[in-house]
Amino acid sequence: MITCMYKIICITNRKLCQGDFGEQMQKIISAKPDKIIVREKDLTENDYSILLERIVRMCENSGIEVTAHSFVNTAKMLGVRSIHVPLDRLRKMSEDEKQFFHQIGASCHSVEDAQEALALGADYIIAGHIFETDCKKGLAGRGLDFLHEVCTSVSLPVYAIGGINADNIRDIVRAGAEGACLMSSFMQCQDPAEYLTSLKNIEL
Repeated sequence: MITCMYKIICITNRKLCQGDFGEQMQKIISAKPDKIIVREKDLTENDYSILLERIVRMCENSGIEVTAHSFVNTAKMLGVRSIHVPLDRLRKMSEDEKQFFHQIGASCHSVEDAQEALALGADYIIAGHIFETDCKKGLAGRGLDFLHEVCTSVSLPVYAIGGINADNIRDIVRAGAEGACLMSSFMQCQDPAEYLTSLKNIEL
């Protein structure tokens, strides 16, 4: 067994928490994933701003990068210089907005999406969903061949999302991904530190 160099990204969704969201986030922060993307797509921008600021404060001195999702103006106001956006939002970002951020990520669902994200100035992409997941019930995953095609089509780090766990994470790494994004498993696991260790300590 070896400790691998791929990255693990936590994506938040407070609605999936079975207990207190703040307590779960503190456990996740203590486990030290490589990045936390504060998603929470159902919130108004004002409510999102409050939550993002809370998580930024929780992550102070943790060494974990906090990435805002979609709300460009809120991220700028709070000084959060990492943003993740849907591709249609990336298309609308001005050059001045892009210049503020040291890292811009985009969600992509095809090779064409990935190539467009690259042309629009994205620094990384999240590709999915790869495997079947409860978050997209009834929709088959796009699969490892899709992931490999995306990874080889762009000169950007590609992170896989959708149904990833300790049993299949080696497969997404072998397909070319730089790492994995996980949402429901982080939101619902009792021991995020133990869970993160199970994801990192695998044999490739």
